This record gives sequence, structure tokens and C-alpha cells, in this order.
Amino acid sequence: MGRHQEPGRQHVAGKDWRRAHAPALTFLGAAGTVTGSKFLVEDGSRRLMVDCGLYQGERRWRALNWEAPPVDPASVDAVALTHAHLDHCGYLPALVRGGFAGPVHTTAGTAALAGVILRDSAHLQEEEAEGARRGGWSKHDPPLPLYTVADAERAVAALQPVGEGGSAAAAGATVTFVRAGHILGSSSVLVETGGASVLFSGDLGRDDHPVLFPRARPPAARTVVVESTYGDRSHPEVDLEHRVMAEAIRRTIRRGGSVVIPAFAVDRTEIVLLALADLVESDAVPDVPVWVDSPMALAALDIYRDPAHQSEVRPEALARLRRLSGLRTAHTAEESMRLNNPGTPSIIVSASGMASGGRVVHHLRYLLPQARNTVLLTGYQAIGTRGRDLQDGVREVKIAGRYVPVRAEVVTLEDFSVHADADELLAWLGEMPHAPESVHVVHGEPASARALADGIRERFDCAVSVPRYGERVLLD
Repeated sequence: MGRHQEPGRQHVAGKDWRRAHAPALTFLGAAGTVTGSKFLVEDGSRRLMVDCGLYQGERRWRALNWEAPPVDPASVDAVALTHAHLDHCGYLPALVRGGFAGPVHTTAGTAALAGVILRDSAHLQEEEAEGARRGGWSKHDPPLPLYTVADAERAVAALQPVGEGGSAAAAGATVTFVRAGHILGSSSVLVETGGASVLFSGDLGRDDHPVLFPRARPPAARTVVVESTYGDRSHPEVDLEHRVMAEAIRRTIRRGGSVVIPAFAVDRTEIVLLALADLVESDAVPDVPVWVDSPMALAALDIYRDPAHQSEVRPEALARLRRLSGLRTAHTAEESMRLNNPGTPSIIVSASGMASGGRVVHHLRYLLPQARNTVLLTGYQAIGTRGRDLQDGVREVKIAGRYVPVRAEVVTLEDFSVHADADELLAWLGEMPHAPESVHVVHGEPASARALADGIRERFDCAVSVPRYGERVLLD
């Protein structure tokens, strides 16, 4: 199927009518890459989209955000979100802008976080378009945002939360949300329609998540769509004392430098702050100022602390966070700019986690050229992002149309991933009441997806595929 060919509207002359109208699934994102999650479930004329994410990383994938939607947004009856990360919900305002007018079903935690994330994304879209116009470095005249704050507000207004483990009627289907333990509110989504059942894993968390309670057991389903972010590897044993992090911080402070930690505003910031609180309390690192410079991260931290969501959050984690004596917050742009030259050794935690946007980019612009500073990378860095470039050892990175020399120390930390690894993904599938008939492996780089598919074939008696972009399969 071509990118602009609308799925589910093919000519059916000469085909069996019943099979042509059977429930079907089309992969409109996270196929061949680790971002842009979008899956279309059709049953007759009814259409449900599961996840509606932005592409991130390589330019060839980001360009898809700007192409005409692969399905007419006005023809989509409803959306169900697995969680609030941008690559799973960030295209919603563009869908609304294109004519989508239905409900968006998700959990209460995801609804709360998605409101923060979508507004922030729209603000950044508008800010970057204006910056490109002023700087004259865009190919477009005038440069325009993918969507506006007004579009984001309309998308937020469409969010309809259900309780954890709850269900909703959507586009003629029953949609059930099962805790995934990845970030607050994250769920696997079970869709039952027309006698078919398909379970979308979403992003699966780990049993030892330091802030959240672990995921629930998956329900039965005939078809499974499973993520494969870490499908080709096992996580190293967790260093509970965060030795690599502590050593890097001590080295930097001895040099009189500052530590910049690009961190996802949702969940990763909480985990990083928890580790810093433990290190300071144990005297493993000096008690220097720790700045959280991300309005979105601060808003997310408030949501994690909200009593309405405490059924998901480990109470001892919140208590430990409160003991971080050096915690400072930068709310305004002026406070953020002062951190580009902090004047004293400091730790700056700022979004985004892959250094692809947000305030951390400005800090990198000023702090990367100085050898006394350090950048700590705390999780998966997608191909094509600044974080991946830094991880791969580049000598310069491009920021706001200019190349910036990389003289600061760059350290990758392996302790902070909250994505299930290959063994944990296989274990999740093994916890289903019975093996599914078919499994489709998505949301991973090609090698990672293929490796997980091979592992599933070896362990389970089911058909396995690594779908292509636009591929359509029947669910009956």
C-alpha cells in the first residue's frame, strides 16, 4: 500500500464479501522504526486507531509527520492511547486538525500526562517555527508548525479517561486497558471486535521500576502486537548504587564543571532524581545544586505526586524524592538561560531525553564546547537524534543551524531504561492464558524487531511477522 493510499477502501469485486469485510489491522507507524506508533483497526465501516504518535529520530521518518495522513482523519471514529509519550500520542493534534472529531480513550494517568505533553509539543512547534523564521534557516517560507496550541487544546478536550483495568466502547469495539508499568498510566490495550481480539502491548515496563508498581498479567487474545525496542538484547544487571553515574559526577565537579542530563520529562526525570537523592544521601556525590529545567517535567512530577494516581506509584519512592536537599527548579526562560553559565558546579536535568528539542538543546549549545562539563545519557537514543550522535562520539553537533564542537565528556548510563528487554518481552507473552495465534513485532529498529521475532518463533507455536509500513492483515 502506498503511503497516500487509504487503507480499507480497496475495490473488492471478485473477492469473498465476508473476508473483505472481516476485522482488519493496518500498521500506520512504528513499522521499521521505533517511533510513530499508529495502528488502525477496522470492522466494516468502523475505524479505531490505537496510538497516534509522532515520528522522531532520522529525517526520513520525521518527514512522515508532514505528509498527508495515510487515512482520512475524519473517517476515524475513535482513538485509544497506550500511554502519553510523544511517539504514541504526539500526532493527535494533527489528526484533530485534519478533521478527527471522535473521543480519545485512555487511562486517567495517561490523560493527565498527555495534556501536559501535547500542550508542550504544540508550544515547541510554534516556537521552533518562529525561531526558524527569525533565523532564516528553514527551507520553507514562512516556516509553519505541524500543529498549534489551539489544535492541542482540541485534542486534550477529546481525552476520555477510564479507570485502570477499565473498558470503553469505541468504534463498535470493546477496548480494555491493562497496566503496563512503563510510565504513569501506561497500559496494554485489548481490542475486541467482530469476534476478533487483538492485544497491543504498548511500551512494556520492567518489574523493578523504581517508581511504579509492576505491570499486570496480559489477557488472552488471538492476535498480539508487541513492541521490540530492546528486542535484541538483555539489560545489564541493575547497579543499585549507580557507580558509573556517581564517578562521572565526581570527576566533573573536581574539574569545576557541570553535569547536563537530557531526560524525558515524564518518568525518566523522576527516576534520575531518585538516583541523585540516593547518591547525595549516601555521600557518594557532593551536595551540589540539582536543577530541574523543564516546565513539562515539573508538571509531570506534580502528576506523579497527585493522590489520584497513587495506586500506581511506590510510596517509598516519593518519600526518597523529598529528601533531595539541593533540588532547584527553573520555571522561566530567564532562569533557564542562567544555567547556560551556572557559575558553580551544578547538575542540570532537562528535557528532551534524546536532546532532540526542548531546553536541554540550549544548555548543550553552551556547555558542550567546554571540556570540564559532562553529558549523561540515561536511556535509549534513537538513530538520527542528537543524543544518538553524542553517544556515537561525534565531534560536532548541529544546533539551531550551527555546528557546535563537542569537547565535554559524554557518558552513557545503562541503569535507567524502563523498557522491557528481550527476555522480559518473551516472559510477558508467556504469561498470557494461552499462546496467541499470531504475533506482529513493531516499535523497534529492524535488527531488534527481527531478533525478537526469531525468539518468539523458537518459544511459541504461533505465526510471527515484522510488518511493513502500511501492511494490512486480517484479524478473523
